[in-house]
Amino acid sequence: MIKRFVVGRLQTNCYLLICRETRQALVIDPGFASEKELQTIMSEADKHGAKIKYIVNTHWHPDHTSGNEWLKRETGALVLIHKDDAHMLMNPRGLGALFDFQLKPITPDVTLTDGYTIVFGKIRLKVMHTPGHTEGSISLIDQLAVFTGDTLFAGSVGRTDLPGGSFEKLMGSIRRRLMVLPDDTKIYPGHGPSSTIAREKKTNPFLTAMRQDL
Repeated sequence: MIKRFVVGRLQTNCYLLICRETRQALVIDPGFASEKELQTIMSEADKHGAKIKYIVNTHWHPDHTSGNEWLKRETGALVLIHKDDAHMLMNPRGLGALFDFQLKPITPDVTLTDGYTIVFGKIRLKVMHTPGHTEGSISLIDQLAVFTGDTLFAGSVGRTDLPGGSFEKLMGSIRRRLMVLPDDTKIYPGHGPSSTIAREKKTNPFLTAMRQDL
């Protein structure tokens, strides 16, 4: 089961994934900025009798990680992030201050690498390193779904003008790692509505130049 919450000042998509058989759960990108948003997610988990086992950050930006500490304190869940972005959770100044996020340093429990498999209940999420938005940006693949963070959106792509960003790497990640997924793969991005690989191949203006090769 996948439940989406739009949280925080930058309207981030936070996802709660629950294994229906075991009731183990995982949260992707808890970018909430208030106890009320935290309790909304906890209420949904409680409604299904689910225990949150992991907190996964698709990248280090504060609008995706600001709820890490609250959610970890509430649930005891482990915080996971790619190894190339892990140091930014431990030193949250800079971009956090730029967007006026009040962040405390947090040490991730697990640092991810490409190909790592996150298992909760009977669900397996494969980690795909998709750098470009940040050095350690990841996408998470679950059968015919992919959680793309801020790498790929419906009709757009992630910005690359912040520290660790690279437009060349971003487009390389999209072309070589995301666009090779099956056309009916559903895309759950870090902001905005969901989409599919087929739809983005056909309509995303940033993919026009590569469309003849897709």
